[in-house]
Amino acid sequence: MKSWLKLLVLSALALPVAASAAEGPKSATPATIKALFDCRAVAADTARLACYDKAVGAVNAAEKTGEVIIVDRQEARAARRQAFGLDLSALSILDRSEEKTEVDRVVGEIVSARQGADGRWIVVLADGAIWRQADDQSLSKDPRKGSKVEVRKAAMGSYFMNIDGQRAVRARRADTQ
Repeated sequence: MKSWLKLLVLSALALPVAASAAEGPKSATPATIKALFDCRAVAADTARLACYDKAVGAVNAAEKTGEVIIVDRQEARAARRQAFGLDLSALSILDRSEEKTEVDRVVGEIVSARQGADGRWIVVLADGAIWRQADDQSLSKDPRKGSKVEVRKAAMGSYFMNIDGQRAVRARRADTQ
């Protein structure tokens, strides 16, 4: 599955979870996971093992149907990096860990670049992200396939894009070319 599609699916699935998380801590944990955690309280060894077996089976089934999505820290970091520049506040569900690392820049390589009808550059990065130049600044050297690019956060929700070490131009994340 293309990474942008996986991110879109993940964000769509995260919306109801994020909404339920806003209701309070009790609804933040899905029932299937809560049932697994509740097995810790069972005193008798045999009954606790039976509880765990049943709960793990339910979690496994819920994951296969998409009712529960299990994302490890590495996948969460990759999703945050892939979402850099997009307003996907629903992805805050990925920030449950104690380690709150926010992506403030991405570095990559251009796989294609072209000028739009307005003369502004549209670049596609190797990770599939599409960035459009947002200002009218000219570049001294045209971007091309293989050019190195760095996009970083600027003030008030804007972004700067440096291509091959040139002076930065303002840019915005785009959905399509």
